[in-house]
Amino acid sequence: MSGAGTAAARLDALAIRDFRNLEHVELELPASGMLLVGENGQGKTNFLEAIYYLQLLRSMRGARDQDLVRFGAPGFHLRARVASDRVNEIGIGFERAGKRKRVRLDGVVSDRLADAVGALPVAMFSPSDVELVAGGPALRRRFLDIMLAVTSRGYLRALQRYRAALVRRNAALRDAARQSASRADARVGVWEEPLAEHGATLWAERDAWVESATDRFAELARAIGGDTLAIRYASAAPMAGGDGDRRAILVQLFEQQRSADLRFGLTRSGPHRDDLLITIAGTDGAPRDLRVFGSAGQQRTGAIALRLLEAATLHDRRSGPPLVLLDDPFAELDVPRTRRIVDLLSESGLGQTILAVPRGSDIPGGMPRLQRFRITAGVLHGE
Repeated sequence: MSGAGTAAARLDALAIRDFRNLEHVELELPASGMLLVGENGQGKTNFLEAIYYLQLLRSMRGARDQDLVRFGAPGFHLRARVASDRVNEIGIGFERAGKRKRVRLDGVVSDRLADAVGALPVAMFSPSDVELVAGGPALRRRFLDIMLAVTSRGYLRALQRYRAALVRRNAALRDAARQSASRADARVGVWEEPLAEHGATLWAERDAWVESATDRFAELARAIGGDTLAIRYASAAPMAGGDGDRRAILVQLFEQQRSADLRFGLTRSGPHRDDLLITIAGTDGAPRDLRVFGSAGQQRTGAIALRLLEAATLHDRRSGPPLVLLDDPFAELDVPRTRRIVDLLSESGLGQTILAVPRGSDIPGGMPRLQRFRITAGVLHGE
């Protein structure tokens, strides 16, 4: 594999067919990256989404695969030549008929799609990141899950198995009304051990990351906006004194809540309901929920600090800087915050960068000079 040592992840060549409004795109990318200029609605974000798809095998915007296919086309296909610590070539095809997806890594069809997750490490910044702070807990859990899944195979396996067990326990809870109490109780209980086993892994790795990132998050927030922000992992099953067997704690939690879950037909506690709390110091110094008490600028500061931490985590765990996608990320920021963020990106050892903006004048000072392309109605042109 390429990318040994501390080499940056790099996208050397990309071919896109029938993805969103991109009918056919094929280009070689400069090692430093590229600048993509185009008015809103022309396909800038679609282009970035296609690249991000190479990491996650799903839409960064939560869209279904069939909704990513260009109107009237039978499916989409992505092909990339990359430099990473895992592979050199990635190919992904999806057929609308049958909803079938196939992945090739270095020319070999991958039997398990999970093997391709994180093949090309990517960090993305956009104005919508503010929802990481302003939105609900599910968005913050997704942030943690994506970052940890693409940097830890063990986390990815635990996440998949936890979700599978959760689906089955919830199905058993919904079926309980048609069964005797003892049979329903047994059918629900059988899924609690795998839920606890894999949930303990999720809980431990999320908690460990948050603990390792706490000081750096506070430093970044102060550097970006001068704000006193903090992060904390919030679990429905707190550890006594910070120690204990997470698996045993979750087993006990699921057992204790089983009767209530049977009434509601839903597993209401566990790592799938935990949260990454982001707080701001009040005038009395006490922490308050940034989602409720923070200004728009403070919330953006928190979101950008999280994204910078994500990029740093990918850098540390994947032996070099990730590919960085910037989707007009400075559009709603004031000049001082923009300047500080550009400085922080540069200090972090920025690797290959793809910056997408509506106009060339939207490029902030301090950004590296990048080869310019223009996109119009899904068609790329070099400039």
